[in-house]
Amino acid sequence: MDTRIDHFAVAPDALNAVLQLENYVSQKSGLEPRFIHLIKLCASHINGCAYCVDMHVKEARKDGFNEQWIALVNVWREAAIYDAKERALLRWTDALTRLGEGGAPDDVYAELQAHFTEFEIVNISVAIGTINTWNRLAIGFRTPHPLDNAA
Repeated sequence: MDTRIDHFAVAPDALNAVLQLENYVSQKSGLEPRFIHLIKLCASHINGCAYCVDMHVKEARKDGFNEQWIALVNVWREAAIYDAKERALLRWTDALTRLGEGGAPDDVYAELQAHFTEFEIVNISVAIGTINTWNRLAIGFRTPHPLDNAA
């Protein structure tokens, strides 16, 4: 699969704007790292973004999250490892990432409200939008993930 466009080179101002969102999410949103990792991994799995899944699995490992916690994100509904707060976050991430399939249901939002403040909910939603933007750029322009050592 060949890369279509080097989007960083072609439109650096556009990519810098997305990077500013990314920096806000990671440095100023106040969200716990575990929530940011879950959002990025969940949305990237849903969207089928190999580049982003590869990157965010490595980042989560580097930040000390265990293999089971990382590996089961794609099947979070059946995985007992996630607490109620993480599950509410994953359900909201799923809903906003699949927005065209079912919108943002009231029951999913109510579950999120039970665990997060309005400020956190806005920042969670910005984080979801940001990773979805990255996924669309990586998939749309066929950005290849790096190849590590052979299995």
